[in-house]
Amino acid sequence: MIKRVTVPSLFPPPTYSHASVVEAGTKLAFLAGSVPLDADGKLVGEGDPVRQAQQVVANLGEQLRAVGSDLAHVLATEVYVVGSEPAVLSAVWEVVEASGLSTGPHSSTLLGVACLGYTGQLVEITATAVVPDGSWR
Repeated sequence: MIKRVTVPSLFPPPTYSHASVVEAGTKLAFLAGSVPLDADGKLVGEGDPVRQAQQVVANLGEQLRAVGSDLAHVLATEVYVVGSEPAVLSAVWEVVEASGLSTGPHSSTLLGVACLGYTGQLVEITATAVVPDGSWR
């Protein structure tokens, strides 16, 4: 069971919770950073952080399905965006918000960074998710 908490004494977050609590005995999946590469390892959306964010979320969905989970069961994410302009970070966040990740809403941190691991990469998302009972062998 997931309990998502928005702390009344803190500034209300727009579309995420301040914390997520999971009961003991629940299976968790800790996912490596989802990146904007297609199945052949080619960069998707060169120079376009919004298109890259869409690919990253699609790849994250694949990672989650592989472990028996989905976007709605994500507890926390870290969203990395190459750039220092709030407008660029906001555009990527809009993709995250529209994806189903905010259904929870999950806990998240949005970061502007100088560089990511692949040449031309502008977006990466790491995640922690619950694996619902009976969905993982």
